[in-house]
Amino acid sequence: MKKVFACFLLLAATMTALCACKGGTKPEENLEGGAVVVGITQDLDSLDPHKAVAAGTREVLYNIFEGLVKPDKDGKLVPAVAESYEISEDGTTYTFVLREGVKFHNGETVTAADVVYSLNRCAGRLETSDPEVQVVPAFSVISDIAASKNAAGKDVITVTLSSPNTELIGFFTSNIIPKNYADQAKAPIGTGPFKFVSYKPMVELVMERFDDYYGQKAHLAKVTFSISESSDAAFLQLQAGSIDIFPYLTVDQAEQLEGKFTIEVGDMSLVQGLFLNNAVKPFDDVRVRKAMNYAIDKKELLTMLNGGYGTAIGSGMYATFGLYYDATLENAYPHDEAKAKELLAEAGYANGFTFTVKVPSNYVYHVQTAEVLANQLKKVGITMKIELIEWASWLSDVYKAHNCEATIIGLDSQLAPSDILKYYIGGSAKNFMNYKSDAFDAAYTKATATADTTKKVELYHELQKYLSDDAASVFLQSPSLMVAVNPKLAGYTFYPVYVQDMASVYFKD
Repeated sequence: MKKVFACFLLLAATMTALCACKGGTKPEENLEGGAVVVGITQDLDSLDPHKAVAAGTREVLYNIFEGLVKPDKDGKLVPAVAESYEISEDGTTYTFVLREGVKFHNGETVTAADVVYSLNRCAGRLETSDPEVQVVPAFSVISDIAASKNAAGKDVITVTLSSPNTELIGFFTSNIIPKNYADQAKAPIGTGPFKFVSYKPMVELVMERFDDYYGQKAHLAKVTFSISESSDAAFLQLQAGSIDIFPYLTVDQAEQLEGKFTIEVGDMSLVQGLFLNNAVKPFDDVRVRKAMNYAIDKKELLTMLNGGYGTAIGSGMYATFGLYYDATLENAYPHDEAKAKELLAEAGYANGFTFTVKVPSNYVYHVQTAEVLANQLKKVGITMKIELIEWASWLSDVYKAHNCEATIIGLDSQLAPSDILKYYIGGSAKNFMNYKSDAFDAAYTKATATADTTKKVELYHELQKYLSDDAASVFLQSPSLMVAVNPKLAGYTFYPVYVQDMASVYFKD
């Protein structure tokens, strides 16, 4: 057996995250409490963490729930509900020693049975499965989850795989919940630094500090996530002083707040793209998809939307995956309108074509992206009609039913390179682009199984090149994240995953 820290040391070392803790880390003994309001522009699709689909929901629930492990700000996976963990040399056995005395928010102690239940639920291994549970595809290799005691009398969870997977540790951030509790979707109970208080759809979610938390306690006594119907509405509240933190600023908004709020800038750790349905005309023709890529000027996009911040990408992975990210693909499709027109003519669209892109209306950044792209595509004869839809409609029509020609969205990920590329596996319910490549699928299987770091890097570069060569979609950028923070606050921290960690935020002296 070997310590898993060694297994994922390279990934953790190469992941990057920006820390905006201007005031440093406030000692626990100086807790002052206080309450803050965080503005968000998307309602929560579920309070049950195993049913949540949206990144915007998970960024909130991160404060309430934890897994056996959790990410820190440097991209390392550190013990949480588990106090330690090991991976076998062949990558087929994961062993977790549970931390003693971890409490759920209802005061009950976490048991091995709770952990086994939670993992089986996430893996779709329960005898009676709930169709709303978002089964973790990577957990399909799990053949057994068993609880036992070690020599010290501590609870041990052993997860056995049917085939090697050295990246699975990144998925054990999956949240641990009580086994015999039926109201998770109404009154969620987790183990995180904050506990749930109340929720009003399209109004707010309120949480308060959990004083029985096993680790360092949150500094704030209360946090309210205020839900607005749009970024503009939230911005008005921000200017009026009723919101303390707002994490989705545009460049123009940030300029308006100069001198009034602290503006923190980090990476959003998302793949933003103009995702094309490869199964419908004209996007079933690779020449059309390539033409779309040549027609887009990513440099202009970043300048107009981000003030130059953000990272232009050329495939389905974002840059904070370090060595696994292939930076050479960023220039695979340089802006070339003549080349775009040439490819369109070859494909039989010399006069261009018209298509509709579905964009969730609550994400002003994606809406603005659509507006810029529409103007760029028009120059090569392509008319892109923008259809704004509600988030619930996007989830049902685009994500689940794959009913669209194209969409603009941002894809988030666990701290495993396989997770950000899972959307392209042939036949997967998550493959809303209907991309299909037998070569990609085969390389994906090899990449997740190999324990050799050099070979793993080669395979993930190969996977990204398949997506680039096939022009699976128009991969745009990993956007910057500009956050307005009340100048009385400090400790706001960026992570290499998409979360809003309120446990580190505190009021300055």
